[in-house]
Amino acid sequence: MVSMLLSVPAVVSTCLLLFLANLVGNVRGGIPTTLDGPFKPVTVPFDESLRGHAVDLPPTDPRLIRRVKGFEPEQISVALSATYDSVWISWITGKFQIGYNIKPLNPKSVASVVHYGKLRFPLSHEARGNSLIYNQLYPFEGLRNYSSGIIHHVRLTGLKPDTLYYYRCGDPSIPAMSDIYYFKTMPISGPKSYPGRIAVVGDLGLTYNTTSTIDHLISNKPDLVLLIGDVTYANLYRTNGTGSDCYSCSFPDTPIHETYQPRWDYWGRFMQPLVSRVPIMVIEGNHEIEEQVESRTFSAYSARFAFPSEESGSLSTLYYSFNAGGIHFIMLGAYVSYKKSGDQYRWLEGDLANVNRSVTPWLVATWHPPWYNSYQAHYKEAECMRVEMEELLYSYGVDIVLNGHVHAYERSNRVYNYLLDPCGPVHITIGDGGNREKMAIKHADAPGNCPDPLSTPDEYMGGFCATNFTSGPAAGKFCWDRQPDFSAYRESSFGHGILEVKNETHALWTWHRNQDMYNTAGDQIYIVRQPDKCPTQPKEIDLWEARPLLEEE
Repeated sequence: MVSMLLSVPAVVSTCLLLFLANLVGNVRGGIPTTLDGPFKPVTVPFDESLRGHAVDLPPTDPRLIRRVKGFEPEQISVALSATYDSVWISWITGKFQIGYNIKPLNPKSVASVVHYGKLRFPLSHEARGNSLIYNQLYPFEGLRNYSSGIIHHVRLTGLKPDTLYYYRCGDPSIPAMSDIYYFKTMPISGPKSYPGRIAVVGDLGLTYNTTSTIDHLISNKPDLVLLIGDVTYANLYRTNGTGSDCYSCSFPDTPIHETYQPRWDYWGRFMQPLVSRVPIMVIEGNHEIEEQVESRTFSAYSARFAFPSEESGSLSTLYYSFNAGGIHFIMLGAYVSYKKSGDQYRWLEGDLANVNRSVTPWLVATWHPPWYNSYQAHYKEAECMRVEMEELLYSYGVDIVLNGHVHAYERSNRVYNYLLDPCGPVHITIGDGGNREKMAIKHADAPGNCPDPLSTPDEYMGGFCATNFTSGPAAGKFCWDRQPDFSAYRESSFGHGILEVKNETHALWTWHRNQDMYNTAGDQIYIVRQPDKCPTQPKEIDLWEARPLLEEE
């Protein structure tokens, strides 16, 4: 007999029918909920058969080859605006150039036009946008410079919610237009309105592992894709196209850390079958920094993707927000100032203050490096950001935090300031999309694995914020001597996640491992909000007692 796995929450803010339907589903599926937590930490042993070297797709792979002619569009993608009634269509025309004497294309030479409508024929609406090119320049002998094709971004407005639209893009005057593609808008923002499935992936790259991840992701039929940093790993390649296995061991004899920008074009072609019809929202990772001449950074990232920065009141492509039905997503930048006195923090304060939780009950925050990480890799690396921003996110009742960077999977118990807290967010690290760098398999709590505190500065923002724990079972230590209480589940495997928000209080999170069958869950849990127990405006509340979950035997 199936046992009851749910207890009725103290306060139920959803309607009775929705709650009972969700309850029955949980019982039948045997899926735990966060109301059953905090959970005893679980570590799944590493499968040695997964240790194989991650091999990049070669430029000769048919999925990476340029197949269009002249100025016909390629690398077509869709991105959301801040609200359901607007989306961005992006594409590239013309060939990139790489060499020592490049001549950039003129972005004004090709128009940016999208024809679209609810019917495939005729496409009754037209929108025009802007175009640009970017350069990646290295003023050193022997290093080749890069100039992109013409990148187009067109914003479509006045769209209906939850509606299928057809479109084609290009320049009709040449003529150089794409085939007809389609996308579906997000549902209207409201407490009972949510996209079906949101795919979450980090640290993707362009390896054969990547192809497996994307195949699995597509099989789950997502309505939206979140890419939590580290897109192409173009900075693991020299300008002559030869690669390296890791960032830290790359290019010791060159005057600047090179990149091979054509990897971005290969990635755009590979991803087009998915992102030309399913919107993709991206936030930067450390591999997008790509420093070049005059200390310019993030040139490829900022130019190639469309961001709802202006629509969400942001001054930067490195942080922004948007709605997807009854979910408000906050995309934060870990490699731009996050200080309380900085622009990003002030923007975040204003954005959070403007969130109406009666309209968008769910608040999800994302950035690249995790705050709660028990792996040796990148241990406490983002501590300065946590110190600056965690209290603000907690005070506004953020429900879920999504991160990448660590090349493994980890899900936390609800946590705040390293203490188990029923009103803290669930932190999920999913930096296991398939990149070329090695999988993270060592845990900081294993004997001999605890990093030296002096090896954990924030090298991009500056400062040493990582210190010993001041309370709890690890008091006085830099690392725990067992899996931390905040870590509910961890496993080193490649994969992706699917978030399905069911109603105002219940969201199903599923982690899919690449080595499993397409419909198999590696980890699954209902994340349950308790808005009456956990106020969504700043207010002091009681914490769970900071205690170990494992009793002494």
